[in-house]
Amino acid sequence: MRALCATDLSAASEAAIENETCLECLGRIGIDTIHLVTVVPANVHSGMPGVDFDGRRQRGLDRYRAVIEGAGFDVETHVVRGTPYRRINGIAETVQADMTVVGSRGQSPLENRIIGSTARNLARTTVVPLLVNRVERATDDPDVLREHLFQRILFATDFSEHADRAFDAFSYLRHATEEATLVHVQSPKDEGADADIDPRERLAEHASTLENWDIETRTEVRQGDPADEILAVEAAVTPSTVLVGAKGRSRIRRLLLGSVSEEIVAQATGNVFLVPPPRAV
Repeated sequence: MRALCATDLSAASEAAIENETCLECLGRIGIDTIHLVTVVPANVHSGMPGVDFDGRRQRGLDRYRAVIEGAGFDVETHVVRGTPYRRINGIAETVQADMTVVGSRGQSPLENRIIGSTARNLARTTVVPLLVNRVERATDDPDVLREHLFQRILFATDFSEHADRAFDAFSYLRHATEEATLVHVQSPKDEGADADIDPRERLAEHASTLENWDIETRTEVRQGDPADEILAVEAAVTPSTVLVGAKGRSRIRRLLLGSVSEEIVAQATGNVFLVPPPRAV
């Protein structure tokens, strides 16, 4: 399996890429090749006086490559110019990445829990599963907020095909997962839909699958606003990562997130693993 790790060579990117436990987690789920990608914005020029952008960029990539190769991965580096999220998506397709990993500063109460623009745009347009790896903010030497990427998973489901596709990710995440919390939120919008289906029974079916893989599992059904309730569960159980599926809003822009997924990516305290719908053909 291949992972694309996007870096802007900042302290936050360094924390995400050089964390030994995070690298071990990627290895456990079957990642053996990592593509390091840094995108030079079109308005940044290497010839700006007094700044050796090219040299700093190459030294940073060389340092990351050494760390990742030392952890046992094959590494390829890519330096491209353009709009970061567009180029990252393009390279993910070209190298047939199984996931994209991007570091994002953790939220601040003063900043209304807003993630960085590149992470947000990737979440809205990603062509492969996206791991948003949350990093401390407001510090010059940040660390990742959840070292074990997949040890404790919170899986949120509305029982749609998009959620089922996200659940299928357990087929490889299970190799690094010890505990899982499965949650479904009933909202007023659901009234009359699938009234004959007991959500507890459907969660129990998922739980049985995970327990057969020796994953300790609990289930929870809540009522209210889906995003608010999922975030409340996250605060209560502090998972390593929230696993959620994305849904398209229209035939024209199928890769846009649904509102609930977008709220989770933007406001979750820890990591989020977002599984997008298949590309439109």
